Amino acid sequence: MVPMCQRITSKPASPMIPNSSYEPHVRARRPGGRPDEKPKYRVLVHRRFLMYYNELADRVGLKQAQQFWDHVSQDPGNPDPIASTCFLRGRSGRPKGPGWSRTIHYEVSSSARIDYQYHDAYTTEPDSDPHPVVAILTINYSSH
Repeated sequence: MVPMCQRITSKPASPMIPNSSYEPHVRARRPGGRPDEKPKYRVLVHRRFLMYYNELADRVGLKQAQQFWDHVSQDPGNPDPIASTCFLRGRSGRPKGPGWSRTIHYEVSSSARIDYQYHDAYTTEPDSDPHPVVAILTINYSSH
């Protein structure tokens, strides 16, 4: 019988970061440049959605793209006063791990929707500092 190989890394198993040196999430920059006030939450997007995230301002307009980023970077747990938000139901709405919120469905426009979760004290390693983080899970540009 051949023994199984295991990949050994310094990173712990995490629902948002797999147990490998591969880091799937990258920082999602604010469309149009720096915000007026420092963000409370780090906004991350999965690498496979980075191309779609970079198209956000072109597809929905710079003002709406900035409104989305400003909302999730400052107060992702509360409803946006302008855009429509709701919690997803069922399996897709479940938190991705301990400490994560339920999935929030944010309608940027009639043709663009973004699902995200947030964590108030996320760490990638047991000894690292906790940071508030928003993870963009999906970006959808099709109509309902």
